[in-house]
Amino acid sequence: MTTTPDEPQVPSSVPPPAPPAPSGYEAASTPVAPPAYTPPPDGGYAPPPAPAYGAPAVGAPLSDADQRLWAMLSHIGAIVLGFIAPLVIWLIYKGRGQFVEEQAKESLNFQILVAIAYVIGTVTSVIGIGFIIIPVVWVAALVFEIIAGLAANKGEAYRYPLNWRLIK
Repeated sequence: MTTTPDEPQVPSSVPPPAPPAPSGYEAASTPVAPPAYTPPPDGGYAPPPAPAYGAPAVGAPLSDADQRLWAMLSHIGAIVLGFIAPLVIWLIYKGRGQFVEEQAKESLNFQILVAIAYVIGTVTSVIGIGFIIIPVVWVAALVFEIIAGLAANKGEAYRYPLNWRLIK
């Protein structure tokens, strides 16, 4: 065995060092292609078509008990949330039940009227009349909303007295 002074002398019985283990950050030497798409056979599962842009996505029809519940919540929820509760219920459940849709619209129309009455009461507070209008509107709205909620829970269509029906 001939060696030069620059090469270290290694005994021949020692095996060479093992290469370092891959850390997982190295690029794969051969990329693996994904399998080709094969369409399902006839009669296989095909997803339903998506609704067109702007078309309402209608869900399953509501049962009578669910319609009564959501109609009641559209009236009673207005006590706490104002026009937001009937608006959300109407937008979510329109097309799924005629009773809940009609009652949510009726409640929403009433809440618009109540909001207009509050604005009038606030503006007329400057001359003192608004301090009478606002409490009267609040009590009347509370009473009518509770009556409407109880009627809707029984399955009876309720129509608010003195209501503008702006949303038809």
